Amino acid sequence: MKKQVVLPKYGILLEKMGENIKLARKRRKLTAVQVAERAGIARSTLYLVEKGDAGVAMGAYFNVLRVLGLQDDFSRLAADDVFGRKLQDLALL
Repeated sequence: MKKQVVLPKYGILLEKMGENIKLARKRRKLTAVQVAERAGIARSTLYLVEKGDAGVAMGAYFNVLRVLGLQDDFSRLAADDVFGRKLQDLALL
Protein backbone atom coordinates (compact mmCIF):
# COMPACT_ATOMS: atom_id res chain seq x y z
CA MET A 1 0.00 0.00 0.00
CA LYS A 2 1.34 3.43 -0.96
CA LYS A 3 1.96 5.95 1.83
CA GLN A 4 -0.18 9.06 1.62
CA VAL A 5 1.76 12.27 1.03
CA VAL A 6 0.17 15.43 2.43
CA LEU A 7 1.66 18.85 1.86
CA PRO A 8 2.90 20.46 5.09
CA LYS A 9 0.30 23.23 5.16
CA TYR A 10 -2.47 20.62 4.93
CA GLY A 11 -0.75 18.33 7.40
CA ILE A 12 -1.31 21.07 9.96
CA LEU A 13 -5.08 20.71 9.42
CA LEU A 14 -4.87 16.97 10.04
CA GLU A 15 -2.81 17.55 13.19
CA LYS A 16 -5.42 20.01 14.47
CA MET A 17 -8.19 17.50 13.79
CA GLY A 18 -6.26 14.83 15.69
CA GLU A 19 -5.75 17.21 18.59
CA ASN A 20 -9.49 17.98 18.62
CA ILE A 21 -10.27 14.27 18.74
CA LYS A 22 -7.86 13.75 21.62
CA LEU A 23 -9.37 16.68 23.55
CA ALA A 24 -12.89 15.30 22.95
CA ARG A 25 -11.79 11.95 24.36
CA LYS A 26 -10.23 13.57 27.42
CA ARG A 27 -13.29 15.79 28.04
CA ARG A 28 -15.36 12.61 28.20
CA LYS A 29 -12.83 11.14 30.64
CA LEU A 30 -12.28 8.12 28.43
CA THR A 31 -8.94 6.37 28.30
CA ALA A 32 -7.21 5.65 25.02
CA VAL A 33 -7.67 1.93 25.66
CA GLN A 34 -11.43 2.36 26.15
CA VAL A 35 -11.88 4.34 22.95
CA ALA A 36 -9.69 2.00 20.92
CA GLU A 37 -11.59 -1.06 22.12
CA ARG A 38 -15.00 0.53 21.48
CA ALA A 39 -13.89 1.71 18.03
CA GLY A 40 -12.53 -1.73 17.17
CA ILE A 41 -9.02 -0.45 16.46
CA ALA A 42 -5.61 -1.00 18.01
CA ARG A 43 -4.37 1.44 20.64
CA SER A 44 -1.51 2.33 18.28
CA THR A 45 -4.04 3.28 15.58
CA LEU A 46 -5.84 5.57 18.01
CA TYR A 47 -2.49 7.19 18.77
CA LEU A 48 -2.07 7.88 15.03
CA VAL A 49 -5.63 9.23 14.80
CA GLU A 50 -4.93 11.61 17.65
CA LYS A 51 -1.78 12.74 15.83
CA GLY A 52 -3.77 13.36 12.64
CA ASP A 53 -1.83 10.80 10.64
CA ALA A 54 -2.78 10.79 6.94
CA GLY A 55 -2.10 7.07 6.61
CA VAL A 56 -4.95 6.02 8.89
CA ALA A 57 -8.09 4.76 7.13
CA MET A 58 -11.12 7.04 7.17
CA GLY A 59 -13.09 4.19 8.72
CA ALA A 60 -10.88 4.35 11.80
CA TYR A 61 -11.43 8.10 12.11
CA PHE A 62 -15.18 7.56 11.73
CA ASN A 63 -15.30 4.84 14.38
CA VAL A 64 -13.42 7.00 16.86
CA LEU A 65 -15.81 9.89 16.21
CA ARG A 66 -18.74 7.49 16.63
CA VAL A 67 -17.44 6.33 20.01
CA LEU A 68 -17.15 9.98 21.07
CA GLY A 69 -20.68 10.75 19.84
CA LEU A 70 -19.34 13.02 17.10
CA GLN A 71 -20.33 10.93 14.08
CA ASP A 72 -22.49 13.74 12.72
CA ASP A 73 -19.34 15.84 12.28
CA PHE A 74 -18.24 13.31 9.67
CA SER A 75 -21.22 14.12 7.46
CA ARG A 76 -20.15 17.77 7.34
CA LEU A 77 -16.96 16.93 5.43
CA ALA A 78 -17.12 18.55 1.99
CA ALA A 79 -20.77 19.50 2.61
CA ASP A 80 -20.24 23.17 1.77
CA ASP A 81 -18.73 22.89 -1.72
CA VAL A 82 -18.53 26.58 -2.62
CA PHE A 83 -16.09 26.08 -5.51
CA GLY A 84 -18.11 23.20 -6.98
CA ARG A 85 -21.29 25.26 -6.85
CA LYS A 86 -19.55 28.14 -8.66
CA LEU A 87 -18.43 25.74 -11.40
CA GLN A 88 -21.93 24.35 -11.65
CA ASP A 89 -23.44 27.85 -11.85
CA LEU A 90 -21.00 28.81 -14.62
CA ALA A 91 -22.07 25.76 -16.63
CA LEU A 92 -25.70 26.85 -16.32
CA LEU A 93 -25.05 30.28 -17.84
